[in-house]
Amino acid sequence: MMEIEVLLAPDRVIANLRVTSKKQALQELAKRAAEAIGLHERAIFDVLLERERLGTTGVGNGIAIPHGKLAGLKQLVGLFARLETPIDFDSIDDQPVDLIFLLLAPEAAGADHLKALARVSRLLRDRSVCEKLRGADQPDALYALLTQSPASHAA
Repeated sequence: MMEIEVLLAPDRVIANLRVTSKKQALQELAKRAAEAIGLHERAIFDVLLERERLGTTGVGNGIAIPHGKLAGLKQLVGLFARLETPIDFDSIDDQPVDLIFLLLAPEAAGADHLKALARVSRLLRDRSVCEKLRGADQPDALYALLTQSPASHAA
C-alpha cells in the first residue's frame, strides 16, 4: 500500500490558496510544484492542461486530483491545496472544487502512478477526512490529516 507520506512533504501543503479559476489553480500549483522539484513550471502546467483536455480531474464532492507524467521527474510528487474559495473545475458532479491534490509521476512510473492515484482518491473519498480538511487552515494541520494512518486502512 502506497502511503501519502511518500507523495507529500509538509512544505507542499498550501492552506489557503487564492485562485478564481481552474486555469489559475493549475498555474499556481504548477508554480509551487516547480519550486519544489526544480523542473520547469510551464512543462508542469502543460502536462496538467493536457490531462484536463482528456476529461476533468474534478472527481466530485469538491475534490480535484489533477495529475500527469513528467519527463525528468525522478519520483512521484504530490502537492495539496485547500482553496480559500471554491472554484468551478468542470467537475463530474458540477460542484465547485476547494480541495486539490496534484500528483506528478515520472514518465516510466507505470503502476506506481495508478497506485498513487488510487491511494489519493480513496483518502479524499472519505467524507470525514474532507470535512476536517475543510475545517483546517494551517499547513501542518492539513498535512497531519492527509497522512494520518487510520484512513489508509479503510478500503
